[in-house]
Amino acid sequence: MADDGRNQGRRPDPDALLALADKDRRGKLTVFLGMAPGVGKTYAMLSRARRLKADGVDIVVGLVETHGRSETAALLEGLEVLPRSRMAHRGRMLEAFDLDGALARRPKIIIVDELASSNPEGSRHPKRHQDIAELIEAGIDVWTALNIQHLESLADLVADITGVGVRERVPDLVLKRADEVLLVDLPPSELLERLKEGKVYLPDNAARATDRFFRLGNLTALRELALRRTADRVDDQMVDYLRQNAIEGPWAAGERLLVCVGADELSEKVVRAASRLASGLNANWIVASIERADQDNATRAGLERIDRIFHLAEQLGAETRHVIGADFVEEILKLARREHATQIVIGARSRTVWRRLFSPSLPDALARRAAGISLHLVTAEGESPAAAPRQKSLSWRSPRLRRAAWIAPCLVAATTSLGVGIDRIMHLPNISLLYLVAVLCAAVTGGYTAALLAAALSALAYNFFFIAPLYTFTIASPHEVFAVLIFLVVAVIAGGFASRIQRQSETAQVRATALQSLYEFSRKLAGTGKSEDAIWATVSQLQASLRRNVVLLVPETDELRLAAAWPPDVELDVTDMAAARWAQEKREKAGQGTGTLPNSRFEFRPLAGPNGVVGVCGVETAQAVLDLHEERVLAAILDQTTLALDRARLLKESVAQAARLEGERYREALLSSLSHDLKTPLATITGAVTSLREFGERMEPESRDDLLKSIEEEGSRLNRFVANLLDMTRVEAGTLKPKQDWVDVADVVQSAVERIRKHAPGHAIETGIATDLPLIEADGVLLGQVLFNLLDNAVKYGGDSPVHVYARRDGTSVLISVTDLGRGIPPEDLERIFEKFYRRTKGDGRAPGTGLGLSIARGFIEAMNGTIHAESPAIRKKGTRIVIRLPLPDETKRKEE
Repeated sequence: MADDGRNQGRRPDPDALLALADKDRRGKLTVFLGMAPGVGKTYAMLSRARRLKADGVDIVVGLVETHGRSETAALLEGLEVLPRSRMAHRGRMLEAFDLDGALARRPKIIIVDELASSNPEGSRHPKRHQDIAELIEAGIDVWTALNIQHLESLADLVADITGVGVRERVPDLVLKRADEVLLVDLPPSELLERLKEGKVYLPDNAARATDRFFRLGNLTALRELALRRTADRVDDQMVDYLRQNAIEGPWAAGERLLVCVGADELSEKVVRAASRLASGLNANWIVASIERADQDNATRAGLERIDRIFHLAEQLGAETRHVIGADFVEEILKLARREHATQIVIGARSRTVWRRLFSPSLPDALARRAAGISLHLVTAEGESPAAAPRQKSLSWRSPRLRRAAWIAPCLVAATTSLGVGIDRIMHLPNISLLYLVAVLCAAVTGGYTAALLAAALSALAYNFFFIAPLYTFTIASPHEVFAVLIFLVVAVIAGGFASRIQRQSETAQVRATALQSLYEFSRKLAGTGKSEDAIWATVSQLQASLRRNVVLLVPETDELRLAAAWPPDVELDVTDMAAARWAQEKREKAGQGTGTLPNSRFEFRPLAGPNGVVGVCGVETAQAVLDLHEERVLAAILDQTTLALDRARLLKESVAQAARLEGERYREALLSSLSHDLKTPLATITGAVTSLREFGERMEPESRDDLLKSIEEEGSRLNRFVANLLDMTRVEAGTLKPKQDWVDVADVVQSAVERIRKHAPGHAIETGIATDLPLIEADGVLLGQVLFNLLDNAVKYGGDSPVHVYARRDGTSVLISVTDLGRGIPPEDLERIFEKFYRRTKGDGRAPGTGLGLSIARGFIEAMNGTIHAESPAIRKKGTRIVIRLPLPDETKRKEE
């Protein structure tokens, strides 16, 4: 096909391709969407299923609600219907969708009706759309039905339109991730006619539905919502196709929303409105809450409400952020620029004239400073200024007010007593400054409420005791009135500043304590190289920080193993383990407070690292859910633990990999040695035997003797080779047990020299043994083998120069050295020559050995409590000397024996 050139050089969107690959792996979700019950969604599903069944497609019915409609029930005939599971609930038996049965049956397509329904208590998932998600992850295609009013983002809008609240809701992400959305449409007038004929509900239920929900205006509005949402879904599919195929399309690539929320009731409506706006613009969106850096005034109820709003936003497809800062406007704009947001959505309430004059609102401040960014305001319908949320009034039962009620009077009384005493001694015109000290002390110890109360009491006490006429609350001089007013204003301002500084100090102290705790924990993890140490450090830190029972499980083969728990006697039941396995497999939270196995006592969170899940942490939340501060601590600790466990795993794998590589190197060296050191002698022996057998008596006696001698030499060489392998095996296995006995070093040296002279006749071997050499306690056979290996190595690599063997006493040791005058060994190889299979260079032209001789020598000497090392150059800047040092026995012990 000809290319018009517009798409040349463009590549498909990687995110779109990844999403397409993920869809190919999992099952497909088809949603039959309608505006209201009775439009024929279930009927359309079953009709289509019967056609596919006739074509031989493996399709079964997992769950269908007919609601007494005979037409729908008739379509079930001829289709395989899975039996429902039964469970006891509050004294009666309930039927529910059998998820495990569906997974075991594993059809090509399964029909699961009523997407928005809830499951009975005790089911694996509380919502049916979560059952469907598990079926899709298992690779099973699912058909389901949904009414438009059950979408989470439309719940408040539907309630406003119909006046009926929707209890069962489905996150918008479920519909957004559907592979196919089929709109089942019916004109509202026809639906009302079906309702009257009893084809939707039974007569009694139909009458109630007509009065409340099934009205022509309501149905028309719901139909418009269904049509719009289906059109949006089709548009999303078109954009995905264009991006996957690198086709330039008309989509807006730059739209991104920033939604600002707080701990108020309006924020939920703001999130829903932003979701509809983002869906219409096909834009990504972020929901952010901002917390003051210098204050910590969040209540538990406020934190829980923020958590619920964030959970709602995530269900609707948003990202969430917690932002800490002193200037709300600056932090919002900074986040908007960092995230490239083009539009800001924020809630706005009606405000009194007084507050508008003296306290500018956040939307007004944003409008002045948000240059180039669109601002959307969401207001609460029907709200009056009096209905705006206000700060909760102080009650006499409030601990803060009770504390202020005794701190302020006590400080003012003490200050008044001090002032009266000073005034009797000397008259001071500025004695009111003492009361400023009292106000400041009240602000520091009791907060702003105590400072206000202290300021009011100080003004009264100053007037009563120090302004004429004394002991009355009247003021004779006008300038004294002004002085009291100025004092009161200064006291209030100073008290406010002092209490604010005190709150900031307390907040900073709390946060510094938390940061110090996390810092110490990170240092502890940084110093651990073993996963067990990191695991125990984590559970102890979590228990100390959260004051809750904590468990940590790690994967072992195909199962999860309880690695640590605090307190140690915590046990997990079947439900807990199932939730933990779910968290590991799905990489999402499970257990208490989640949508998966909420009956578990623990909330399980996966520790997902870059190379997979390294563990699962469970925190007991059955008594109380985690607040925002606990969530932050938990997230920070788990992030560090994940890195520590992943680091420990990588370290363990690197050690194992190094061992495997070393083993591979040894194996390659051994195979190389075997291929040469076995092949050459065997070829020589085979050739000699063949010649002797073919020519027999016709050969000259000298030739026959040469062949027999070759057979003997090569057989001896093979024998030494096999002996070296066996000796190395004994050294590596740690089974070498020297036979300690009194040994004459001179005899062992002479014996080794005689053996090497037979092996290398004509090579000069010079010996020098001290006459005062004492006996040593050693294994004579092993020592002789060591000396033979050293001499063989010296002959091989020393060229034609003679080999020198010396033995002498050196303090409490006996030194034996073997020296050749060859090319020597570089300093960096002096230790490596004792490694297995190490061969530095060729020797005298003969084939090099296996590289085991010196390694065996070190093993034998160390087994006899001695040491061995190499020196190079040895004499006149050339040659190599191998030095053996063996300890002398205690003289007393020798005499006793």
